[in-house]
Amino acid sequence: MSSVQAAPPEARVTPLMTVPLEDYPGKEALMISVEYPPGAADPVHRHNAYGFIYVLEGTIIMQVRGKKQVILSPGQTFYEGLNDVHTIGRNASQTEPAKFIVMLLKDKGAPVLVPAK
Repeated sequence: MSSVQAAPPEARVTPLMTVPLEDYPGKEALMISVEYPPGAADPVHRHNAYGFIYVLEGTIIMQVRGKKQVILSPGQTFYEGLNDVHTIGRNASQTEPAKFIVMLLKDKGAPVLVPAK
């Protein structure tokens, strides 16, 4: 009998606002709310943006390639640079949800997340 491991639950992303940056033609600020159900994890990805994260609830684990993994609790922040590859993004808990706000400064109309290796 083979054991099949279920994929972790996916994050729920809610757009909050998008604002064109008039002083930076072709750029915009996008604010989203991200909720990780218990056990949720993101695939390896990049944002092609400057990303600012603020944790509201729960505990999350974040890491970008070449940097140290961090564990973040409510009130703590995380930064991703324009060229960073997000190697770890997940809920630290298997029983409690986690929620955070993300502000992305990016090219107007560009996708929020791009799969990476």
